[in-house]
Amino acid sequence: MRYSNATNYALHTMVHLMLQTERNSVGVQELADMQHLSPTYLSKILTKLTKAGLIESTPGAKGGYKISRKKHEISFLDVIHAVEGDTSLFDCSIHHEGCLIENVMKQAEENMKAELGSKLLIDIATEAEFIQKEEKS
Repeated sequence: MRYSNATNYALHTMVHLMLQTERNSVGVQELADMQHLSPTYLSKILTKLTKAGLIESTPGAKGGYKISRKKHEISFLDVIHAVEGDTSLFDCSIHHEGCLIENVMKQAEENMKAELGSKLLIDIATEAEFIQKEEKS
């Protein structure tokens, strides 16, 4: 199982945005440069995050992106669903009732969703901020 590169970039983008003050928007160019991406590619990811209500976009020369929800409410799973969708990872190829393999796979997927849903991006952002401050000292 592997998440797309877009999910990787979305998670890193969200952590970076969480480190900004409530008033500051970050432009797409800065976000793209940070991850060595083209702004066009990152814009597609930002559009998904915006549609999911995780970030908001402010147009104009001083515009950019910022977190639109309370930072303590955004989980890893929220970002993954925004980029990847909410479809099941496993689809049993043999469609019969009571498939034991499908039951195991679905339970594992539910466990993973519960774990990712309980992990908040703000916790990672706070830890990253602490590490950055320590490195500067």
